[in-house]
Amino acid sequence: MVCLGNICRSPLAQGILESKVNSNNVFVDSAGTSGFHEGALPDPRSILVAQKYNIDITDQQSRKFIVSDFDEFDIIYAMDKSNLLNIQSLARNDEDLSKVKLILNELQDSKNNEVPDPYYGGDNGFENVYEMLEKACDNIVSKLQ
Repeated sequence: MVCLGNICRSPLAQGILESKVNSNNVFVDSAGTSGFHEGALPDPRSILVAQKYNIDITDQQSRKFIVSDFDEFDIIYAMDKSNLLNIQSLARNDEDLSKVKLILNELQDSKNNEVPDPYYGGDNGFENVYEMLEKACDNIVSKLQ
């Protein structure tokens, strides 16, 4: 799960998907394409909206997406087109590129839609992002089964 700073959207996506899968079979992580917040906890508003749905993301720390993530992960979900392009620019080959997807493309009625960055959008933006990511993660889990 990858967004810009790894403090709002991608930590929520990580927490949501982790809550829906067996951690013995599926490893979920998140990162940011920038290193702006490296080592920081998720945004307090992300933590609060996750807690509202009984998901604890307080053990996550922001980290930067790195080239070796292509080796570590089977699928890399970007939250928006800008981050998708940033991830793709690090790809070494077609195999790396084939792993990168927009997360909302997991929704049947969504094609190349983006998860908006809620950082400057107020508390309601975090709730909206949660709802989008929950639906996408439900579809991801269905595909994994």
